[in-house]
This record gives sequence, structure tokens and C-alpha cells, in this order.
Amino acid sequence: MNRKSKPLYLGHRKRLRKRFLESGLNSFLDYEVVELMLTLKTPVKDTKPAAKKAIELLKGFHGVLDASIEELQQVKGIGLENAWVIKLFGDVAERYFKEKIPKRSTLLSPDDVHSYLKKSLGKYKHERFVVVALDSRSRVIKVIPVTTGTVNASLVHPREVFREAIQCAAANVIVAHNHPSGDPEPSEEDKTVTRQLIEAGKLLGIAVTDHIVVTSSSYYSFKEHGLI
Repeated sequence: MNRKSKPLYLGHRKRLRKRFLESGLNSFLDYEVVELMLTLKTPVKDTKPAAKKAIELLKGFHGVLDASIEELQQVKGIGLENAWVIKLFGDVAERYFKEKIPKRSTLLSPDDVHSYLKKSLGKYKHERFVVVALDSRSRVIKVIPVTTGTVNASLVHPREVFREAIQCAAANVIVAHNHPSGDPEPSEEDKTVTRQLIEAGKLLGIAVTDHIVVTSSSYYSFKEHGLI
């Protein structure tokens, strides 16, 4: 390489940034988005290999954004500076998503519920159980966190599920939890908990209209499968 020539990756970076300015991320592959983020803290190195490796090791783009600082640094070519940039992008995207969703979103179908919850619930690596309190028009009043950990009858108690729903005058509720494994199929314990909550809701006059098992890319609706 003579003194006047520039590394090939510098021209590639320029083209990536130009594409982004012209059309956003619509034409980008997942690894190219990661590559673009890595350029912010890697001034003199080709970032494509690290971006591709991150997508491979962390199981896709969602895995990259959801990974911890420590997990990101396990990828060759991603140091602490790059790791915090990626975490910043992920957290900014999550906050934007929460703010953008209208506080009175109407949830008329299981697909609506999955779309509403997948960003905030589907990413976690531990099970989380929430209650979506709805008014009489199926508009969201509040999303109530109940517990973190394995969903079972001892942890998901009707008292905890319905206490805030009663306080915010919910007409009915949808309960939901995530499966970090990516498989939305409910367990027998999930089914037992659901039956208990349905019966408790009848006594309180607050119907449990569905139980949605959420993953980052799919869901299982108890209502759709005739279990509610």
C-alpha cells in the first residue's frame, strides 16, 4: 500500500453511511447494522468480520442487542467501547418503542397483544409474568409486572394478579409471560395457573380473556387454542 492509498474498508464505511442517510436501515442486512454501529468506536479497522461473528454467536440481531456487556466482549473484535455503544443503541430503541406505543392501545386480537409485548417481554432470558389491564373497550390501562422467574402457582397468586387490576378499575385482563427458550408451547404448569386465574377472575368480576405466551418472534394464545 503506498502512502496515498487508503484501506478498502474506509470506502466501504463511507458507502454504508451514505446508504443509511439515503434510505435508512431498510436495505441493510442484520450484520451490516451491527457493522455500522461498530464503526463508531473502531476508527482504523474493518468491522465486518466482528459484526458477522456477533450475529452468529449471539443468535441474530435481537441477540446482539439483548446481550450483556460481558457477552458482547466475548466476540473477537468487540471491546468495551464497542459493547457499550451497542447496549446504548438497544436501550434507546427499547425506550423509543415504549414511548411510541399509545398508552391507550386497543388490543383486539392475540396478534395485537404479541405485537404490543414482544419488544418489552420477549427479549428477557428469565420468565416474566405480566397482567395487561384493559377497559371495557379493550384499551390498555396499564401493564402490571407480577413476578420474575418460573411461572408456577406458588409465585403467580391471584391476589398479586388482580390487586392492581382492581385498583385501576379494569374491566378485564390479559395475562402474559415469556418463554426465553423461544418455544411458545405452554407447560402443564402454565395451564394450571391459567385455570386458577380464570376461576379467581370470575369471583372478582374481572374476566381473564386470554393468556399469551410470548417469545421474540412468536406466541401461543390460550384463547385461540380453545383453552379459555
